[in-house]
Amino acid sequence: MTLDDLGPRICIMGPSNSGKSTLADAISRARGLRTVHLDQLSHLPHTDWLSRSSEEFKALHDAELVGSSWVIEGNYSALLPQRLERATGFILLDVPTPVSLYRYLRRCWVKGVRLGALEGSRDSVKWSMIRHIIGATRSNRARYKRMFGDISLPKVGLTSTKALADFYRVNGLKRSCPYRHY
Repeated sequence: MTLDDLGPRICIMGPSNSGKSTLADAISRARGLRTVHLDQLSHLPHTDWLSRSSEEFKALHDAELVGSSWVIEGNYSALLPQRLERATGFILLDVPTPVSLYRYLRRCWVKGVRLGALEGSRDSVKWSMIRHIIGATRSNRARYKRMFGDISLPKVGLTSTKALADFYRVNGLKRSCPYRHY
């Protein structure tokens, strides 16, 4: 399945630091779609990842869905039914946990423009995030895999860094990040 098969409204999900933001940006630039980073809607700008109220987040989330074309990256499974109702395609990323952990540490230590970053905030190494990547990712992976099987939209599962790189190549996508992702 190619990007053309996924249509003009694409959902991207996957574990933390799996490359969702970078892929969403590449698709957005290649296809002229609006990019929506759910972390930016869920958290208050200029804070250390302080969450908005669930009502405010839901209102911002649902307002983004009315557009005719978009690529939305992020999980927030409680609001997934609304996204899937409007989506024309779905991508699930599932890179190995060590890759996600490496990407997290790199984004905290290598300062530069990070796609999907929270405005006015700096990424810093947090033990809670490391524990989340190492621990929660395993149960989330199983849940995402079951969910992926149930989705009837055109969909792509990218379960390795090679599969992700091949998807970029086959679809003529280019990363715009200032540092290389592994």
